[in-house]
Amino acid sequence: MSSTFGHIFRIHTYGESHGGGVGVIIDGCPPKIPVSLEQIQKQLDRRRPGQSEIVTPRKEADTAEVLSGVHEGRTLGTPICISVKNEDQRPSAYTDMAAKYRPSHADYTYDAKYGIRAPSGGGRASARETIGRVAAAAVGKQVLDTIAPGIEILAWVSTVQHIHANVDPTTVTSEQIESNIVRTGDPEAAQMMIDHIKRIRSEGNSVGGIIECVIRNCPAGLGEPIFDKLEAALAAAMLSIPATKGFEIGSGFTGTLLTGKEHNDPFVMRDGKIRTTTNHSGGIQGGITNGEDIFFRVAFKPTATIISTQETVTEYGEPTLLQGKGRHDACVLPRAVPIVEAMATLVLTDHLLRQRAIQPRA
Repeated sequence: MSSTFGHIFRIHTYGESHGGGVGVIIDGCPPKIPVSLEQIQKQLDRRRPGQSEIVTPRKEADTAEVLSGVHEGRTLGTPICISVKNEDQRPSAYTDMAAKYRPSHADYTYDAKYGIRAPSGGGRASARETIGRVAAAAVGKQVLDTIAPGIEILAWVSTVQHIHANVDPTTVTSEQIESNIVRTGDPEAAQMMIDHIKRIRSEGNSVGGIIECVIRNCPAGLGEPIFDKLEAALAAAMLSIPATKGFEIGSGFTGTLLTGKEHNDPFVMRDGKIRTTTNHSGGIQGGITNGEDIFFRVAFKPTATIISTQETVTEYGEPTLLQGKGRHDACVLPRAVPIVEAMATLVLTDHLLRQRAIQPRA
């Protein structure tokens, strides 16, 4: 199983949804980086279940414990292990699912690949695995703040099914996004989204939508052509998040409606720097950052586990019915916002360290 991500700043996540715990091992973190446990916990709190009325009611504190790699608040340059215990386990809620495949979940495919699976909560296929990613990215962000201060990574809910938010990626703030439980930058759309999620949940159903993300103040020159372009790395990172089904950067698919003259981003000099007058490229050209804002979108499907009764088959191929049980999000988007930010942070941290490695020191 490919549980490792990154080249220089490498992370390895571990744990199942209803096992003893989950976490991450970080290798390649530079030494002497100030690391705050409070910053790690703050990001985990944004991802944890039970934080609002529109997310899963599973009660987990998701308290992070740093087991290695940090001494007196600074990294040692050795592997960092961050662990989180699973405290609210309810494997009994998944007894019926041990022999029945949940539609559109990873039950059948894991059995097809390994011949065995952890049925409780989906095991490694559960979004609970992303705790390790968020914890690692909180360390990565502190690396960025030390070696490339000023980089800002913000994600927000852009759509919930057919409800669209009006958010300006050049001006939206973290405070605006965090001011509502759905995590959108549009206060008018926020309540409509919340009401819609509540209604869908009351029907035993689920919805998906789109998360947008902007990376500001990223230096030019990051990215590894030909096969590890920065947008390719971001796409791989985003599509590794559970429930993702699509990725667009810059103009994305709408760029196909423009001509080359309309789509090209002209270069100009501004404040002594080479800049562009438009940003259809989304901050990346030839797979390398050009210094403009990086802007992308990630599509999330409706949550696979729903409370409504569905047709399925058993592991022996017998037709049967299955009604979802347990505690699930009717919409993953609010809790996925910090995960999108985390994966973007991991990509940038790794590529920034890779860029430093090929440049001679002054």
